[in-house]
Amino acid sequence: LTDTKVKNARPAEKAVKLTDGFGLYLLVHPNGSKYWQLGYRFDGKQKVFSIGVYPAVSLADARQRRDEAKKLLAQGIDPNAK
Repeated sequence: LTDTKVKNARPAEKAVKLTDGFGLYLLVHPNGSKYWQLGYRFDGKQKVFSIGVYPAVSLADARQRRDEAKKLLAQGIDPNAK
């Protein structure tokens, strides 16, 4: 993803995921709201970690928070538990 693609992302009839990589994606809702989320597996279950709302959380910030969450996962800690 790029800052331009994130800024210009338009809503559709259904929520759309714009993936960035390593589980990070921007969820664009039909009402135009945009949420950063991280999809991951923990303890054998698929989970979602909510990072924040765009534009309050930029692409660079979302990537940094993704990396912090991945470090917790590597230590066996669920990022949703923090």
